[in-house]
Amino acid sequence: MPELPEVESLVTYLRRTLEGLRIAGVELAAINALKTFEPPVTSLIGARVLDVQRRGKFLDLVLVDDNGEPIHLVIHLARAGWLQWRMELPAAAPRPGKGPLAFRVAFVDDDGVSAGGFDLTESGTQKKLAVYVVRDPSAIERISTLGPEPLATGFTLEVFSEILAQAAGHQLKGVLRDQRTIAGIGNAYSDEILNAARLSPFKLAGKLAPEEVENLYRQMREVLSDAVTRSSGLGAADLKAEKKLGMRVHGRTGEPCPSCGDIVREVSFADSSLQYCPTCQTGGTPLADRRTSKFLK
Repeated sequence: MPELPEVESLVTYLRRTLEGLRIAGVELAAINALKTFEPPVTSLIGARVLDVQRRGKFLDLVLVDDNGEPIHLVIHLARAGWLQWRMELPAAAPRPGKGPLAFRVAFVDDDGVSAGGFDLTESGTQKKLAVYVVRDPSAIERISTLGPEPLATGFTLEVFSEILAQAAGHQLKGVLRDQRTIAGIGNAYSDEILNAARLSPFKLAGKLAPEEVENLYRQMREVLSDAVTRSSGLGAADLKAEKKLGMRVHGRTGEPCPSCGDIVREVSFADSSLQYCPTCQTGGTPLADRRTSKFLK
């Protein structure tokens, strides 16, 4: 799933690529991807790109339509979605329900010359990629309920400490992933942050000593900032590979921990999994996994 660093890099890439362009056409290949009906998706045609922004894991194309009214194309790539930029889009219209394509947007310059476009694609069977066409992004409930941005200037240690205090009875992994609490951190970077902070994903937020809170705050901002820096300047096609290469424990079950050499372990859930290092994070004790818990008693 694209998280804060990847979406931030997509914003930078699209802001540079789309500056001054207009939308020439839109094609909806997966009807379930479109989550709004007013204004209609066709109202995007002719709109000029003013900016591209990010809120949490959401991409926001800030546009102005032919009547001078603001309009936003807001995208959430979900777990298996991605944005693929193409300098030349296929001439044939997409076939609804066929293949991974969910939504296509074509652009032209002021002379009406084709300037490329992007496809929104989604793999797998869980189709959760979301496209919104709105006048005001705050009208989208999932945006209006987002927590603060962890890399924002105003996201201080004091703000973070209060968040943990309010979530005292919840596990750290869940607190970091909850978009209503902190915006933009998902499964992968929560694993990386907790590994860097040498904390168990199952430790309760209210059980942290003051120095652990400070360290977790510092590691969270450093892990996210480093990931943004690594992916800066990359095109959309290269961001997935960069994210995978930058992971120390997430997605590396069975590999040696780069810090201590212990084997990275995994805990599986119904629709996700987490990775951690027992030596670095849980005092050398493996966490119980439903698949192997009988061996860990």
